[in-house]
Amino acid sequence: MIAESLLLALGCFFLAIAVANSLFFPRLTRRSEQAAVSILIPARNEEANLPRCLISALATSAREVIVCDDHSSDATASVVRAFSAIDPRVRLIHGKALPEGWMGKPFACKQLSDASSGAWLLFLDADTHLQPDTPARMVAECMRRNLTFLSCWPKLEMHSLAERILMPTLNFVVFSIFPGPLSLFAGSPSLGLAHGACIMARRDTYFRLGGHDLVRNEIFEDTRLAQLWRKSGERGLCVDGSSAVRVRMYDGFQGIWLGFQKNFYPAFRHGISFVVFLALHAGLFLALFCLSWKLAALVLLTRLVLAIRFSHPMLSVVAHPVTEVLLVALGIASWWRCATGRGVSWKGRVYKATA
Repeated sequence: MIAESLLLALGCFFLAIAVANSLFFPRLTRRSEQAAVSILIPARNEEANLPRCLISALATSAREVIVCDDHSSDATASVVRAFSAIDPRVRLIHGKALPEGWMGKPFACKQLSDASSGAWLLFLDADTHLQPDTPARMVAECMRRNLTFLSCWPKLEMHSLAERILMPTLNFVVFSIFPGPLSLFAGSPSLGLAHGACIMARRDTYFRLGGHDLVRNEIFEDTRLAQLWRKSGERGLCVDGSSAVRVRMYDGFQGIWLGFQKNFYPAFRHGISFVVFLALHAGLFLALFCLSWKLAALVLLTRLVLAIRFSHPMLSVVAHPVTEVLLVALGIASWWRCATGRGVSWKGRVYKATA
């Protein structure tokens, strides 16, 4: 009974966080402010995603759109050249050889920032789609809240059955444990959060702090950059940008597995936090279905609240036990690859992380 009561209390706690995030998580302002914005896109084998991304970027008032072709083996560079022939704002740079101690994306972002000229730097993933006023709204949000770092949590686009079932788990994991409203008022580095698909930084602050040099050896570089930004004393925030930014993160089950396997274990700064996280999901969010209908109802209610808030398919709520099994398996697989020295792979590169 004591164990069940403790689990029930935890379930209520996470439900309360989900409800608070659903009601009070900061949203991107509807106001806009014109400024010199450089849109910067690291791209490795992105020929399929880039056209849509570039079309949306060019529909904005951005000063320039720079793409770093990070040693692609497909037609990424040709796609960028075709757009640059139509709009002079588009510029292609070729990535240099990856230096020792750097991860691929942080190094591509560093090269992009060095080539930029805007007062505001907007880093996008190649699978990101913007609304025409998104950069101006982000600048207005930064000015309104006195921010030098801003990330928009995007609306997740889901097409295949695997995506519709599994991708909502990302928002479930984040918004049932991260107290978004608290990040508005507390400057703790632990409250730093970012989605790598859409990150804006003020140019002078970015270079003064060291930019992506700060996270040169990080696989999970986006949130780590947000945490280090706050640690430096600067104001950074992650807001709900679903009205302004959309992204299809992964294509089908294999893409989801490889993408999250790459980030899962490296996302944790300490092994103990990783163990606690897995135990939490294996115990509270999975085993509880065998222990008590009350606990199961709490978890499903948490998922339902977030599904309504983020317009997730109801199928993802019903399939929660399946997604939890896969989540735990994914975490173990990510840890095992790091622990055995095999590393996690992504787009033809293998990254090692200490386990």
